[in-house]
Amino acid sequence: MSVDGWNTVLVLGGTRSGKSEFAESLVADAPTVRYVATAADAPADDAEWAARLAAHRERRPETWTTEETAADPRRLADVLAAAGPNETLLVDDLGGWVTVLLDPAHQPADDTATIAELAAAVRSCAARLVLVSPEVGLSLVPTTPLGRAFTDALGAANRAVADACDAVVLVVAGQAAWLKPGAAHPATVPAQAGPVQTGPAQAGLTQTGPAQTGAAGVPGGGGPVAASAPSPEVFTPTPPAAPDAAHGAEPTGTAWAAPTMALPMVATGLVIQPGMELPMPDEYTGPQAIERLATLDVPGSGLGVLERAVGFAAATQGTPTPAPWGSVRVLLLHGDHLGGAAAGTVEGESARRARQARAGQGALARLAAESGAELQVVEAPSSAPMEAEPTLTGEQVEVALRYGWRLAEEAADAGVRLLVLGACGAGTEAAAAAVLVATAGAEAPAVLPRVLTDSGEIDDAAWMTRCAAVRDALHRTRNSPRSAKDVLAELGGGDIAVATGVLLGATARRLPVMLDGPVGVAAAMVTRDLAGQARHWCLLADHGGHPAVRLGADVLGLTPLLDLRLGLGEGANALAALPLLRSVLALAAALPAHPSLGGGEDDEQDTDEPDFREPEPAGPGPTSTDEPDFREPEPAGPGPTSTGPESEPVDPSGRRAG
Repeated sequence: MSVDGWNTVLVLGGTRSGKSEFAESLVADAPTVRYVATAADAPADDAEWAARLAAHRERRPETWTTEETAADPRRLADVLAAAGPNETLLVDDLGGWVTVLLDPAHQPADDTATIAELAAAVRSCAARLVLVSPEVGLSLVPTTPLGRAFTDALGAANRAVADACDAVVLVVAGQAAWLKPGAAHPATVPAQAGPVQTGPAQAGLTQTGPAQTGAAGVPGGGGPVAASAPSPEVFTPTPPAAPDAAHGAEPTGTAWAAPTMALPMVATGLVIQPGMELPMPDEYTGPQAIERLATLDVPGSGLGVLERAVGFAAATQGTPTPAPWGSVRVLLLHGDHLGGAAAGTVEGESARRARQARAGQGALARLAAESGAELQVVEAPSSAPMEAEPTLTGEQVEVALRYGWRLAEEAADAGVRLLVLGACGAGTEAAAAAVLVATAGAEAPAVLPRVLTDSGEIDDAAWMTRCAAVRDALHRTRNSPRSAKDVLAELGGGDIAVATGVLLGATARRLPVMLDGPVGVAAAMVTRDLAGQARHWCLLADHGGHPAVRLGADVLGLTPLLDLRLGLGEGANALAALPLLRSVLALAAALPAHPSLGGGEDDEQDTDEPDFREPEPAGPGPTSTDEPDFREPEPAGPGPTSTGPESEPVDPSGRRAG
């Protein structure tokens, strides 16, 4: 992000709305600007259009340089991708770019793929970038096929670029309305292009207030969530040393002793409310990645159901050739539920699991070490008995949501590419079941798994107590609203509220999340009311045979990639599947297309491959072929006349016969 809140911005507007002047004012303070002109030159008989172009040129300062892309519309993406971080680019405008793209001189052309390439270039552009585009979607549908093709293509381009940009502004009658704000911005088009006047309210991303609008279009907040207390420490487990052969002792001397901070109060103006407009994954690159898999040079039928993982990674990364998730962070939420929800659990067991994770021991920490994943143990507030009273107060829900949002933002700022969401609190299964009953119309006995004791025996009495707790909680709240925050306060509790905030914050930062267990799935159900886009950033590796996870995934449209019925604990199941998913992504990115589809040939013409053929005997012989010659070497002694002095026969290893 640049200092005033955005790195890339799309300026939309109608004809003569002032959009170009407004875009120019946004970059007027830059020492140099590269102006990228997309429209073709005016025809000789169109004086009015020539006058428009001349007016644009006259407004540009002498320090600006101009670059033309009208000859090749695909070159615009190359220009953006090659721009450096110290450059400032102004593209004016996408309407001219689409006109050239649809020009018969450039056909046949894949308009969808070219638009996707442009959006990917905008998303990865290191320079400060302003793009101008006409907004034609508010007018009537054109009556000609050519007009409809233009409006359709321009609408698709505007949507793709707007999704890729940090900020989007609509200019109407000289007034700017920020549709996707990243900071406080001027709202009026200047009479003359000049430096934008800034003040304290425009200097950063942390301004808050009831009338402000925050990051990712969330009313009330100005950007990253601040807190009065530090977040829990992030640990990176290391693979344990080999246990003592005689005693099987656990490794000692780890540095995992720092306590996890309790839930802090978040001092921010961020307001999380229903109907938030958060980003969606790229709608083009996912299908493109799936189509590309069918062309790979593999001897079998392909990746099977795991191709969905490739499509998900492509859509969330914005590229048809996604990279394996390198930096992964596991968020382990620890928050107990009191009352009947925790029936059958051993007192203090969940706290022991959290301490075990912080000590680098147990299944979760060991798998995190093997995967090179970071681990952050998060303490959520304990939840009151749901059958008797609300699990949280309204204020606690707000704090928990903002806290989860902040955890996701901190992960994104640290370069994390995938979050894994797990939990280890007592009573979490009953709380998740209650949320599913309230949001999906389920029945508690159908989504609550059987309770197992430490010895592996089924505890029917504890299971019935849990079912009764959910039943009584639903009866207690039968007249209560079923909004997202009400469900969290009455039934969900602290860990599900924090998990909901994590999913929302990750969505705002385009950070995919791998769900694992009922807590994450219940949180995803709650996000539907707050921001329906969040579920599209969620991946479910394995349902683990859990009935609540099965039902929630079906409602959310999340198809588990695997059916291993793993029961290692929330978070550990996902980490067990992570190496397989990474291998699939690496394979999909590295394999070339099949030779019949234009891929590289693996034959003798490939000089990069080593030659494993046996060397041929020295001297004249039969004409050499491409097949290796496995004949026995000729014996040493007189033979055919050599071409050099004192020539000797050689054996197949290349050594001269002695």
